[in-house]
Amino acid sequence: MELFANLAHGFVVAFSPINLLMCLIGALVGTLVGVLPGIGTIATVAMLLPITFGLPPVGALIMLAGIYYGAQYGGSTTSILVNIPGEATSVVTAIDGHAMAKQGRAGPALAIAAIGSFFAGCVATVLIAVLGAPLTKLALAFGPAEYFSLMVLGLIFAVVLAKGSVLKAIAMIVFGLLLSMVGSDIETGASRMAFNIPELADGLGFATVAMGVFGFAEIIRNLDAGAEMNRDLVQQKITGLMPTRKDLIDSAPAILRGTALGSILGILPGGGAVIASFAAYTLEKKLAKDPRRFGRGAIEGVAAPESANNAAAQTSFIPLLTLGIPPNAVMALMVGAMTIHGIVPGPQVMQKQPDLVWGMIASMWIGNLMLIIINLPLVGIWVRLLRVPYRLMFPSIVIFCAIGIYSVNNAPVDVILAGVFGLVGYWLIKHDFEPAPLLLGMVLGPLMEENLRRALLISRGDWSVFLTRPLSAALLAIAAFLLVLTLLPMLRAKRDEVFTESEN
Repeated sequence: MELFANLAHGFVVAFSPINLLMCLIGALVGTLVGVLPGIGTIATVAMLLPITFGLPPVGALIMLAGIYYGAQYGGSTTSILVNIPGEATSVVTAIDGHAMAKQGRAGPALAIAAIGSFFAGCVATVLIAVLGAPLTKLALAFGPAEYFSLMVLGLIFAVVLAKGSVLKAIAMIVFGLLLSMVGSDIETGASRMAFNIPELADGLGFATVAMGVFGFAEIIRNLDAGAEMNRDLVQQKITGLMPTRKDLIDSAPAILRGTALGSILGILPGGGAVIASFAAYTLEKKLAKDPRRFGRGAIEGVAAPESANNAAAQTSFIPLLTLGIPPNAVMALMVGAMTIHGIVPGPQVMQKQPDLVWGMIASMWIGNLMLIIINLPLVGIWVRLLRVPYRLMFPSIVIFCAIGIYSVNNAPVDVILAGVFGLVGYWLIKHDFEPAPLLLGMVLGPLMEENLRRALLISRGDWSVFLTRPLSAALLAIAAFLLVLTLLPMLRAKRDEVFTESEN
């Protein structure tokens, strides 16, 4: 009964005119971000962080959440029509979605993507509501040692789920932790790693680094690739949006499986929507009677990843709202938005800020409803936007980014720093370093340091406190096991290399 009372309270908050408007703006901006390649959710949320200063906290977070799950819908449009994923989560959708579009079935592909996303979003919202309160009660049993161990586990998950080299992922996390330490010591206030530069005395701005590494770097990468789109399909009018009865029957099991898989993977730190979409596509291909259909326009290849990425995008709010731990880079930005408004993320939020938590949960259901209306009847408008040439689009994005960064502290040096991090981010992308773990390391760094110091103060400097407390020891054991599991294939490959060389 308490759950229904909380949800009813959430809907009362979400249906207030200002929150409904924020939800609509978030859904529209999210769709736009998903549709236009080369911007990305992380850069957009980072860009809009300064705007949230003047908004009420509930409305601001409802808008940012809408952008995140709205981008999952929009990303499918470019993947299907021009074979360029607007979002990383829609990379897999492009394989079969674009093949369907070339067969003249762009309409059913877009419709199934929207229906799958809507269903997954609704299920994920119910999951957040159901799991929120029990997980918060569990989180209240956490002390500083448990929190530190949980954050270590979160960072290890980011390493495990990062694509490419394990060592590069670890390097990114260490780099992020080092960046978080620039500025003043949290206990003594003494300057550290600021190199007597006055502008670094307060540390590096989170939005500045995020905007540089994701926003500017992504634009440089797109310009470097010279990625002008093949616009033949975009010039045509899209007809026959409604999927056939056979399409619905074929895609229903894929939507259910994608939703279940995405809901589980969204809760895990470090992975989220990107991992979920790849996993759902792989699962469908394994279960298919004729796997050769995939890549040639199989509707399950659109339904499963689109359902999975939307479910994961929304269930990733569970660890954020209950434990205060961001499971991915966008949630790390949400932590930034909460701290801007003086809200300390963690298990206390659900008790101290019920309007914020339940209002946000209820707004997700309303947002999903808005998104299906925005995406299906208005698909023609989004297609027209795809005709905007990059030479006009990218300079506009850079100007908005620069204005956004400057408005945070009214400091020109922040714009210069974002430009520097843009070049750093571009270098990292070119050398196959994934920037997302860097952002997680930067957000979790101060929290880890604070909890580490607090745990050692309570235990009077006894390091064994992390192993003698059962929950902390269990979390560290899982982290160590996952790290060994990830490093084993690399060590095996090195050993085989040595044996091969010695035989030669």
